[in-house]
Amino acid sequence: MKKEEIISKLPYSKPFLFVNEIINVNENGVEGAYTFDEKLDFYKGHFKDNPVTPGVILTEVMAQIGLVCLGIFLLNDTFSKKTSIALTSTEIEFLKPVFPNEKVTVISEKIYFRFGKLKCKVKMINEKEELVCMGTIAGIILTPTLSKGEGAKTGLK
Repeated sequence: MKKEEIISKLPYSKPFLFVNEIINVNENGVEGAYTFDEKLDFYKGHFKDNPVTPGVILTEVMAQIGLVCLGIFLLNDTFSKKTSIALTSTEIEFLKPVFPNEKVTVISEKIYFRFGKLKCKVKMINEKEELVCMGTIAGIILTPTLSKGEGAKTGLK
């Protein structure tokens, strides 16, 4: 699957699409980048006269690149518009702020992918190659091939 094809399959659109490019992807992980446009709405109030990217948005960037893009790659042809994706857990440590117009790179390593659950070790670095945040993210990816009797609601058999 081509990198552009993965981005086109993401279930997000602007202003909530936080993936500009996928640099590398394989069955063990993904690396991608996003640049924070200074015109993003949340900068107007977080914080007054000193805008900083909220931690929840940094987490979302890591989830979209490090979990969802990797999940789309791993599912390949079975990923469709009927596929459901849900974040199940995060444990993130924030180390440096991210400011408007800053480009970040997310590097994700698959810990496991089984029974529809994908768990990854993720880190975000800035253009100076400083570690911004790191942790683990997990989510459930349910494809239409799972029937209700097979655990479509939980992803578990």
